[in-house]
Amino acid sequence: MNQEQRNILYRIAICLVLAAGAFLAPGPRWLEIALFALAYLVAGADVLWKALRNIVRGDIFDEHFLMSVATIGAGILGEYPEAVAVMLFYQVGELFQDIAVERSRRSIASLMDIRPDHANIENADGSLTAVKPEDVPAGSIIVVRPGEKIPLDGTVESGHASLDTSALTGESMPREVGENDLVASGCLDMTGLLRIRTSGTYGESTVAKILRLVENAETGKAKTEKFITRFAKTYTPLVTAAAVLLATVPPLLAGGAWTTWIERALIFLVISCPCALVVSVPLSFFAGIGGASRHGILVKGSHYLEMLARLKTVVFDKTGTLTKGDFSVTAVYPQGIAPEELLALAATAEIHSDHPVALSLRKAYGKPVDPSRTSETSNFAGEGIRAVVAGKTVYAGNEKLMKRAGVHPETHQNGLEEGTIVQVAVDGRYMGHIVISDSVKEESAQAVGLLRKAGIEHIVMLTGDRPEVARKVAGSLGITEYHARLLPAEKVEYVTAAAKRQRPGRTLAFVGDGINDAPVLKTADVGIAMGAAGSQAAIEAADVVLLDDNPLKVALGVKISRATLAIVKQNIVLAIGIKLAMLVLGAAGVAGMWEAVFADVGVTVMAVLNALRALRIK
Repeated sequence: MNQEQRNILYRIAICLVLAAGAFLAPGPRWLEIALFALAYLVAGADVLWKALRNIVRGDIFDEHFLMSVATIGAGILGEYPEAVAVMLFYQVGELFQDIAVERSRRSIASLMDIRPDHANIENADGSLTAVKPEDVPAGSIIVVRPGEKIPLDGTVESGHASLDTSALTGESMPREVGENDLVASGCLDMTGLLRIRTSGTYGESTVAKILRLVENAETGKAKTEKFITRFAKTYTPLVTAAAVLLATVPPLLAGGAWTTWIERALIFLVISCPCALVVSVPLSFFAGIGGASRHGILVKGSHYLEMLARLKTVVFDKTGTLTKGDFSVTAVYPQGIAPEELLALAATAEIHSDHPVALSLRKAYGKPVDPSRTSETSNFAGEGIRAVVAGKTVYAGNEKLMKRAGVHPETHQNGLEEGTIVQVAVDGRYMGHIVISDSVKEESAQAVGLLRKAGIEHIVMLTGDRPEVARKVAGSLGITEYHARLLPAEKVEYVTAAAKRQRPGRTLAFVGDGINDAPVLKTADVGIAMGAAGSQAAIEAADVVLLDDNPLKVALGVKISRATLAIVKQNIVLAIGIKLAMLVLGAAGVAGMWEAVFADVGVTVMAVLNALRALRIK
């Protein structure tokens, strides 16, 4: 319990003691009134102050104004217990709200535990120096011992360990890593000593990216939230005017007792306080964001949570999203040269690229490549690379690149159905092709099935790969619509057109992980990035980040968002329904001040407790 919650508890306790004294202590009438007045000030001083402050600022009509006018009026009419009860139960509602917000915030802020305390840099003599992670240069060797968090992203140089990735992904199963494995910052080393070569600075690390997302998780209001804010600003002046009319018109027209109608107007004001709506709707979204974060799904704001709930079309990138992106060379088909020479040409041309295809080529070559042999490198998006290697112009890429090089590969079928094809040409002569294969993620088929069960009407796969490969992957996953040989700009065009075809109230999501996906992530209604291994650009461009690259989390995100939106709607119906009923009863004189207290604070507490369910969606 934080200090603010303790302060509220103290106010509630002191108020109860004073109110009990007023009820029970024998004595003159003035003592009873004095004790009630003290109890009222203890419980309601902050409400009165906020009402006064807002009046000075010109923001008159809010719940503090309504409660202040209603309770002061009740006191003037001699309804001292009722006036105290309104302020007392308001504090109880504030306590519940504060606890609920803290639980939601704690669920999101639990990710802050991934922040590393220090990094152990290995010196030339083998000794270690503990420094701040921010001070570690890219390419340094750091040592992580059992029980320590990995401070920066990198590659394991030596050692073997089990990593606890639960803070990042929400999954409890440890991950085994060894030499040459990529590791993400924020994971906890459970067993062995690791020597890691950092791949970037702390600002580029997984931890830094996640913390930036967490810090901004409350930004971007949902349409429902904006509506409630506008509703409250219009609603409060209207009910204030209605209360004034209720207090004055009946006695003037029908000649009734002024005190009776003024009391009804004050009851009307207490009932009309929009606390339940104003508090519970944003709290429900906030709890939903917190609940999603517990499962390794970071949503950048309630607006995107609401958009996620209205998904009807999901467009997947293929490589690294539905497939593992773990490329490996499975066949080499040279033409007029030795297989090793063909691999050497491709690996040398791709020496400055960190694309998975380039990494797999260098790995398959298996020998050190001299970067100084490669110059004048040009990258052609969606086609491949051109480089001058030892004075010879080398093209390595797909058929589009071969046309650019003026080369026409001989017709053959060797390996064309097996995977991604890297064609190689040197100085206008075709040298053969290399087959690189990628495997489908085990969870991808289940993810597609769950999305269909969730009512997603259109599931599409986009890829820059060849139609043969796209057909094979799509067929294995049960995806009927796919588009192959797409450049990044063509993916943007497709998603833009598809989003425009959506009916009002329905949204489209694009799921991707690579740097080429950043433009299309921005284009979609909801951009979903595979964050654990995704590029910095993709994560910055996305609206939702999946921390463990598991496509099943797309379906889980949809489930959480829809459950959250259902809770929001329940709270709106609950608050407005009970308010309207009680307003009618209050105006008719059936509901008294105690019923008014329930209609205000009681409904707020009920709505807050209902909102908390969004934290625990399984």
